Amino acid sequence: MRLLLCILILCPSFYAQDSIPPKDSIVLAFHQKSMLYSAIVPGAGQVRNSIASPLHNHAIWKVPLIYAGLGATGYFLVTNQQIQLSLKQEYTNRLEGGVLNPKWAAYDNYAVLQLYRQYLDWRDLSILGMAAVYLFQVAEAGAEAHFVQFETSPDLSLSLDPVLFPNQTFGLKLQLSFH
Repeated sequence: MRLLLCILILCPSFYAQDSIPPKDSIVLAFHQKSMLYSAIVPGAGQVRNSIASPLHNHAIWKVPLIYAGLGATGYFLVTNQQIQLSLKQEYTNRLEGGVLNPKWAAYDNYAVLQLYRQYLDWRDLSILGMAAVYLFQVAEAGAEAHFVQFETSPDLSLSLDPVLFPNQTFGLKLQLSFH
């Protein structure tokens, strides 16, 4: 570990840059802008892709799905957070002799503690789910932006023809033509 640290410190060529572009010359590619828009406002990259290519791309239908995913994971996050806080308060009240919540009266101390841990885990999974939906929509906006500029032509053709090879054997030739 120390050797690796010494190499990184003593050999600046590993992490040096050849040239630093001026701040005013940063130009983002089309897909990078779509990803940036989606990172700032979820779904904005999909809307940008739909506007950029209205004939070939209809990515705007994905926006309600994005907000449904974020809304569902947000709902579960808030619900699980409230329940785990209620269970934490119930367990604290049971240990200190405070007022008990009738909602949790059917459970003993061990069961309340187990429920608290379960809702704590579910809350953490809700956070991961929300992050996954958010990151997925950013990546999807970038991937879809690549297809906005993808050139499709009706002159593409695929043909399958018989062919006679030099050693007197028959075969098939698959030919893809771009015109």
